[in-house]
Amino acid sequence: VQLQASGGGVVQAGGSLRLSCVASGRSLSSYTVGWFRQAPGKEREFVAGIDRSNSLTYYADSVKGRFTISRDNAKNTGYLQMNNLKPEDTAVYSCAVVMASNVRDIVRNAAVYNYWGQGTQVTVSS
Repeated sequence: VQLQASGGGVVQAGGSLRLSCVASGRSLSSYTVGWFRQAPGKEREFVAGIDRSNSLTYYADSVKGRFTISRDNAKNTGYLQMNNLKPEDTAVYSCAVVMASNVRDIVRNAAVYNYWGQGTQVTVSS
């Protein structure tokens, strides 16, 4: 499966962006979708994840209440709605997918994801 992430940009603190992750080659409905980010000089970190049935979502504490992950399996697309953005949210954001039944146990672990899209830059100015 190929993933194409988009929607990044430059926004002022307090603003919003919506990232999209379009899958091709296979149906996204078979996969758990995760969003990760990496800021300069920092390790990649988990942001949010959603199970394949669109019923269970998971968030990093740093984005809980501000970011919303969702998916539209009919459109083969995952989304990350980011509101009330902060300068510390500045990073390259990447989407990834994995087939997994034990979503709760693995969703935050980047190493288990099989397919990754290219990153999209999000820059939040103060």
